[in-house]
Parts: sequence; C-alpha cells; structure tokens
Amino acid sequence: MKTVDGRQWANREDLIEHSGYGGTTLKRLWRDRRANGHPDAREIDGVMHWDLEAWDQWFTEHRDRPRDLSRVDRSGDPDEQLPPAGQARVLGVDPARITQYSKNPPPEWPDPVRVEELRTRTREYRTRAQLWAWVDNPVSGFGTKGGRPPGPDPKKRAAKASDPRVRLAAEALVAMPDRKAGEVAAALAERHGQSVDTWKRIVTRARQEAQQ
Repeated sequence: MKTVDGRQWANREDLIEHSGYGGTTLKRLWRDRRANGHPDAREIDGVMHWDLEAWDQWFTEHRDRPRDLSRVDRSGDPDEQLPPAGQARVLGVDPARITQYSKNPPPEWPDPVRVEELRTRTREYRTRAQLWAWVDNPVSGFGTKGGRPPGPDPKKRAAKASDPRVRLAAEALVAMPDRKAGEVAAALAERHGQSVDTWKRIVTRARQEAQQ
C-alpha cells in the first residue's frame, strides 16, 4: 500500500487482501472497466495502483446493483453435472451465452467439474450448485442491466419466430449440442419431412437468431 498526498493507493495484491476476492476476479473486473465503470489506475514505481477510497466506493456500488434473477431455475439435483445446454437452462440464457462465458469468463465464473474431450472441441460440465452460487454472488454481475446481458429469453425468441420450423430447429440444436448442422438437419428431415438441404438452411437461421 502506498500513501500519496494523504491518500492510500493499493496495487492488485493489496486489493486481493483488502476485498477477499481472488486475482482472477479482480483482473476480470479491470478488463471490463469500460462496461462496469472501474476506477482508473495510476502507475506508482512501475506498478498499477488504485485510489483505495475511490475503489471501495465503486466496488460497493458495483456489488449492490439491483439484479433480476427471476430466470434462474432453482429446481433439480444440486450436484448433477450439467453440459452447456443444461447450464443454459438453469441460468435462463441461450446456450451460446455459456460458450461465450467459457471463452471470455465473467467474474467468479466457476471452473468446470469435468471436461469431456470430443472430436473437434471440449465440453465443460458444471453443477447446479456451482451455477446457483455464481448467480448469487453479486460480483458476478449476472442479472444486472449494467453488466453483461444474460441474453434474450429463448422461449420469447422462439415465440417471435415467424417460421415454426425455426423453433423446431432451435430445440433440436439444444437437444443435440454435439451434432453437426448437417446431422441435426438430417434428423429433422426424417422426423418432420422436407429435404435435408431445406432443414440445413433452417438450422443455420436458428443458430443465427440464437447469437443475436
């Protein structure tokens, strides 16, 4: 901790000890500073420092922001290991949001309890207990208007789709997350009729709408 002109300035190690949160969480809060309003840093002796009083005020306001957790599903076995599609259902978000979280984790995003190696990628499993603890942690920013948006409700998006086949394709993508688009299209063609090529276009549209 440094004192400059009567004010205390803390480096990241000081903030870890002061706040009780880990370095990874504090780095992610700093990374997202344009969105969350994190105070600017000042370099002292070649190391980034933050005005401790200003940081405390910001962190308290950031942590106490109003949050809407009404989409979170609190039912089910807390210890069940869920694939990304199951995690999305618990949080009430699109499956694409879980993929985004894995690539660019928000603060306090839990490590997977198990990683499954697939042919072209990996699949991360988390438990309901992990997800509930994460959303209940105000530092996660989940459910806040100023933080990362949880994404449109998949049910509302499906209801807005003008073509009911898009809803069928979206449901199939969630049910078969490890299948290629062509395989999903073939399954839909066999189940509902029409050509595989037609269903490929519909599957592509469903994926595009899920990422909007």
